[in-house]
Amino acid sequence: MDQKKTKLMIDSTRSKNYITPGGHARLTGEFLWLMNKERPEVTTIVSWAAGNGDRSDNSDYIYGKKRLREIDKRIHFLTKRLDIAEIIDPTAPREDKMRIFFGATVTFSNQIGKKKTVSIVGVDEIDTTKGYISWISPMARALAKAQQGDIVNLHIPSGVKRIKVLEVKYQAIPMELFEMTDQR
Repeated sequence: MDQKKTKLMIDSTRSKNYITPGGHARLTGEFLWLMNKERPEVTTIVSWAAGNGDRSDNSDYIYGKKRLREIDKRIHFLTKRLDIAEIIDPTAPREDKMRIFFGATVTFSNQIGKKKTVSIVGVDEIDTTKGYISWISPMARALAKAQQGDIVNLHIPSGVKRIKVLEVKYQAIPMELFEMTDQR
């Protein structure tokens, strides 16, 4: 696929940010932690360090200001992502439960019969170790609108792989909540 098409697909996520309820809760948890805990703590440290005299040689002040910029950048990013979030619950009733759309958990086999299960989630929820793939990924696009028994073509750099859809389910997709950790 050429770079213009790839960029267009990535840019399209700015207009809609499809996300599962669990993914939304995770982003919201991180946002609240940054706003209510991490940022105030770092601001207190920076204020204290600023009162200690020469700021050019004050490592607490320099590091604190750098950390504050990082926090503000992340808060800005999360605010934008949450503002355009469109929460889609995979367990919600839908007309066509047989076809693959956002939120589907799909089991398929490759050409040699090896089975794999993936869940189609938002771009902020990707976790390949759990089989969570983005709805704009090549795999999800190949599977889109297919149903059990269909054979679809997955276009990859080395060629085309044929995969067979074995099962399509719409179920809750477990998402780990944001865990507050001390990163200092």
